[in-house]
Amino acid sequence: MKRESKSSKTTQQATDRSGHGTDRRGFVLAASASLLAAGGLRPGDLIAHGPSVITKRRAHDLVIRGGTVFDGLGNAGVEMDVAVAGGRIVDVARRITEAGTEEIDAKGLAVAPGFIDIHSHGDGNMDEDPRQESVVRQGVTTIVVGQDGSSRAPRARAQSSGAEPGEESTNSFNAVFAAIDRLQPSVNVASMIGLGSVRAAVVGPDDRPATPAEMARMVAIVETALAQGACGASSGLEYTPGAFAPLAELIELCKPLASRRLPYSTHMRNEDDQVLESIDESIAVARGARCPLQIAHLKMQGPRNWNKLDTAFARIAAARNDGLDVAFDRYPYIAYQTGLTNLFPTWSRDGGTRPFLARLDSASVAPRIKTYTLDKVELIGGWDNVLVASARAAEDRPAEGKRLGAYAKSLGQDPYELAVAMLKRNGGSVGMVGFAMSEENLDRLLAHPYGMVCSDGGAFATDGPTRRGSPHPRGAGSFPRVIAKYVRERKAITLEQAIHKMTALPASRVRLADRGRLARNMAADIVVFDAATIADTATYEQPFGYPTGIAATIVNGAVVLRDGQRDARRTGKVLRPQ
Repeated sequence: MKRESKSSKTTQQATDRSGHGTDRRGFVLAASASLLAAGGLRPGDLIAHGPSVITKRRAHDLVIRGGTVFDGLGNAGVEMDVAVAGGRIVDVARRITEAGTEEIDAKGLAVAPGFIDIHSHGDGNMDEDPRQESVVRQGVTTIVVGQDGSSRAPRARAQSSGAEPGEESTNSFNAVFAAIDRLQPSVNVASMIGLGSVRAAVVGPDDRPATPAEMARMVAIVETALAQGACGASSGLEYTPGAFAPLAELIELCKPLASRRLPYSTHMRNEDDQVLESIDESIAVARGARCPLQIAHLKMQGPRNWNKLDTAFARIAAARNDGLDVAFDRYPYIAYQTGLTNLFPTWSRDGGTRPFLARLDSASVAPRIKTYTLDKVELIGGWDNVLVASARAAEDRPAEGKRLGAYAKSLGQDPYELAVAMLKRNGGSVGMVGFAMSEENLDRLLAHPYGMVCSDGGAFATDGPTRRGSPHPRGAGSFPRVIAKYVRERKAITLEQAIHKMTALPASRVRLADRGRLARNMAADIVVFDAATIADTATYEQPFGYPTGIAATIVNGAVVLRDGQRDARRTGKVLRPQ
């Protein structure tokens, strides 16, 4: 007889009382029906499994019973049981008769590999709060950090300390990874090496070419980081000092990726009027380095650029036809998040924050800066499409969560002059959200066969030290939102396609061989959710809201979220490419 835990019974009773169990089951099975019929297959044909009766006498650590299991490879879901022991999946079968120490009744629910966020900033405040609540509660079990050219190593102080590549110091990936493991995060963490961080450590904040000796040192830093377990290299070419890296430098720094088949992930130099030229540059880096290319959060920014998507897709297809491994990711929102300084020209930020702020007062330079910035703001539709996400100065805290145009009007101030004043008061550090993308383009980006899902977001909680500012809701809602809005509502993709883009596809991209699939011997990272009701609740105005419909999140075999309740255990760890 099946043994159920108390919370399993509670969940099942709640399902019975609500009367939605049959509806949920119908929804997840409906996502499978068309593929099954088209292929002439029986449900069991799509997932390989062992004997339907387990004869071993010892109990499993966990058994998930009766859910619609999606393997992560894009196949239709099939009603199966899943058994976990020792942090790994030990069986996926029609019926597992042996009891688990813990059991989850998943009838009417979807069971999928834990979601993998291919582009995350979820480590940004991990030292403050390793619970990573907004990540775990989305069903995300692995985050890939070190994005947009910025990683935890190397640090800029290496330039003055004389540390050399490969030294065991705070600047090595070995040391960074050891520190993360000591923190015991709630989810697994893989990291790229940020080429902007490499440039900052060796060249510094200035807009100048690297010397031959500096180039050699930067290449050695990348080589060492990859040898120590970095899962790729990233650039942030709209941010300084990464923006000062020319094409030749990027190619040289990415060459160590080639033999490892790890990707170069790029926040491109431009995502609006020069987006096509930026795609060409990204492809040129991959071609020159002979490495895979991952275009980060691909977008056509500003209404006048929305019609460039077909051309962008054509250039990606041409590169693939030429033998290059090109893919991309995107978060499921039409607004981006960045620093307010990103509205200002790159050249004005040469040398770092202090010279930038001085130029804002320069009689000879400030007018040029203003002209550029006003054009950039017009591109995205005006100051009311700029939402203030964070500010350090107490005077500017009331602006958080407000549209800059409307907020300036309420103060009787010019929005540009207010933006400049805020940057000065906050040492150049003001966060913003910009509304600039097309919903129809987003449908197509998510549906593209080489498109993956990311959050590009941080981790925060509704309580504790990370509840501050007005962060982009993507940090709390991206993965449930894909299913709620783009599978159920807009029908841009199917459920099995969405799961594939959030599991096996990103796992293969950064070579996490034992993640992203539900199959024997894979790591037991699993999410159980109600495909009929899963939804994001965080908004731009109220970002501190957890999603609904996640029944359980399992990280390395431990149930860390169940029925909305967090377990005290934190079972994440550093992951390296395999």
